[in-house]
Amino acid sequence: QVQLVESGGGLVQPGGSLRLSCAASGSIFSWNPMAWYRQAPGKQRELVATFSGDSTKYADSVKGRFTISRDDAKKAEYLQMNSLKPEDTAVYFCHVRLLILGESTWCDYWGQGTQVTVSS
Repeated sequence: QVQLVESGGGLVQPGGSLRLSCAASGSIFSWNPMAWYRQAPGKQRELVATFSGDSTKYADSVKGRFTISRDDAKKAEYLQMNSLKPEDTAVYFCHVRLLILGESTWCDYWGQGTQVTVSS
């Protein structure tokens, strides 16, 4: 059995910071963290940050403010969000690919979503 648990969301004032975490556990042979997405009310899910080979890529709206990182020993990925703006308010989702013990195919897994609200 595999679990993917997100944490770190909450209410923050404009200009503040939050750090989202996404940790995988269970019968995992290998893992590959992929990206963070977000979905605001009434809007489509959008890609916020992604790993691209040895580098990272960001949506234009978050460049210079958000940082995606990973800890392979903990099977965790993170999203550090600084200088938050009201328009960053959304539910944030992590995306990873896992190879489960005994399986031969990589599968996509999504976190349960964590609410980030930026408001004064």
